Amino acid sequence: MAKLPVKKSTLHKINGELNQHTSDEQERNEQLLAHAQELLPKFGNHWNGHSAVTMKRHALSRALYLNDLYQKIVEVPGVICEFGVQWGATLATLINLRGIYEPYNHSRKIFGFDTFEGFSVVDKKDGGFSAVGDYSTLKNYQMTLDQILTLQESFSPISHIKKFSLVKGNASETFAQWLKDEPHAVVSMAIFDMDVYKPTKDVLEKIIPRLTKGSLLVFDELNCPYFPGETTAVQEVLGLNKLSLRRHPHMPFCAWAVWGE
Repeated sequence: MAKLPVKKSTLHKINGELNQHTSDEQERNEQLLAHAQELLPKFGNHWNGHSAVTMKRHALSRALYLNDLYQKIVEVPGVICEFGVQWGATLATLINLRGIYEPYNHSRKIFGFDTFEGFSVVDKKDGGFSAVGDYSTLKNYQMTLDQILTLQESFSPISHIKKFSLVKGNASETFAQWLKDEPHAVVSMAIFDMDVYKPTKDVLEKIIPRLTKGSLLVFDELNCPYFPGETTAVQEVLGLNKLSLRRHPHMPFCAWAVWGE
């Protein structure tokens, strides 16, 4: 009996980031990028809306997923914390969703935690795929992102009140200081996108007292073979069999749970 050809794994890194595109997919991705770069200067004043012509399904899926999550916390008081910001796409989306669903809720501050220099530590529990420095951005990118998010916030009401903050550094250390600096803060939603074990575990251990029944715990790489450290951290701190985990049909490795449910 003839053996079926075995497809080679497409798993690899591009600039320190996970990539599973086939060579054909990568070629089409580069073609779409070329169109985007050519067209963007020609789109005029409505460039932002027209740029959707080159938006891929993956980006739209992510936006729909975040939209679904945000609606679940509209009636839950508290701030939003994202651990693992990188370029800031999720933060920008959350700021715009706040402007849509609760434009006058200036207590819904959004905090983004990141080193902006990639992973600062990798543990043996991370499985060997990740390396220090993966998912880095640009030098001084925190300043650029702050400017971008300020502009995003300016398109919604009461923009004179700044309702986001970027916290640079290893979250294992910076979150402990944040808890001291923000003694009033209830966490309505915590998004864990640090991928690796140690900072995920450290933050999980510290964040529980700031959650309320109804708070959302969101995990970006749960049940993911490439980043096992996130699942391990959740198991060790919270216990997987104590959480009612849910997933969204658009996102294969993302999961969320309502605290206290």
